[in-house]
Amino acid sequence: MRTWQVERRKRTRHLIELGGLVVKAGIVDLTNDDRAIIYGALLWIAAKLQSPEGKHSRDSWAARGKQAFNAERHEEKNGQ
Repeated sequence: MRTWQVERRKRTRHLIELGGLVVKAGIVDLTNDDRAIIYGALLWIAAKLQSPEGKHSRDSWAARGKQAFNAERHEEKNGQ
């Protein structure tokens, strides 16, 4: 397989995984799949990360995400 094909597949997988996070978080259902709302929310997140409280937001969101991933793994492990 050519290098560009490998890179393209990696990029495609990455984009699919990011989209999966949007679905997993319930954003698609909560916004009724409204792309403008989703994009606006992502722009708000980007602005927040660039603001003076960006580090605090990053740390807070990272902790919350890790907690959710761990809870999900725990549920899967226990067959729930």
